[in-house]
Amino acid sequence: MIVCVCKAISDRQLRASMQAGHDTFEALQFEHGVATCCGRCEESVHEVLAGREIGCSRAERAGDRAQAVPMMFHARAA
Repeated sequence: MIVCVCKAISDRQLRASMQAGHDTFEALQFEHGVATCCGRCEESVHEVLAGREIGCSRAERAGDRAQAVPMMFHARAA
């Protein structure tokens, strides 16, 4: 999955760099330029560093299941 759109860096590329010894945010930032343009990928880079899956909601990471919200439909008066 693409983590940094600005630099076209994927999570696989980040993990490969981590295995090569670039195991800090600053090292990945220097190596790939992540979070140097718009900065929107910074949280995702930290998730990759922590070994978590990226792109899922906080509730999914916590193991919570989304609850269905009951919907009610009302007939319009003619």
